[in-house]
Amino acid sequence: MLFSRQLHLPSAEEALKGRAEPGFPVPDRHTVLGNPLTGPYPEGLLVADFGLGCFWGAERKFWQAPGVWTTLVGYQGGHTQNPTYEEVCSGLTAHTEAVRVVYDPSITSYAALLKLFWESHDPTQGFRQGNDVGTQYRSAIYTHSPDQQSEAEASRAAYQSVLTKSGYGDITTEILPAGPFYPAEAYHQQYLDKNPAGYCGIGGTGVSCPIGVAPAPQATEQ
Repeated sequence: MLFSRQLHLPSAEEALKGRAEPGFPVPDRHTVLGNPLTGPYPEGLLVADFGLGCFWGAERKFWQAPGVWTTLVGYQGGHTQNPTYEEVCSGLTAHTEAVRVVYDPSITSYAALLKLFWESHDPTQGFRQGNDVGTQYRSAIYTHSPDQQSEAEASRAAYQSVLTKSGYGDITTEILPAGPFYPAEAYHQQYLDKNPAGYCGIGGTGVSCPIGVAPAPQATEQ
């Protein structure tokens, strides 16, 4: 199944149907941060969802960031209900491997998370990240408010400008309102904490993202 994955997104009619209930339990707590993986989350915290290639390395990038309260990996952006990892890897669910980031906006910002997102992978590669090929490795941002949507779109435009100057092609990242997020199997959660020498295919372009860098205010004559 892993080698027969399709490099196009199936429609809802073509996708596997999945199941009404999850086929496996999800751990209660984050192995590094110690906080619950699934909601409801404490009042005042916000949620951001990102897809940037293999979710093992992607999750570690975010749990190491200041202000992040918890992270978990899962499947998002597709049609199949409660999919398994094998089903997602088949290319027949339309999901991508995603990281849910729960953060404290009094410590960090959505802009800071967007900057980390853009700089941690190559968003111009379509259905792949490096040697990882498949629709489940596509770049994606799934937003939870109109403000997140507009900020994500503005960040894409800003990063496209500097990528183009550095010789990269068009960004292929999809930016859509968040749909269902299906947590992945227990062994995927905080995988690189449990397996420090495990595979990590995450790597950026080396091009700095200008998000959050505002021009200095101009002095006015009195």
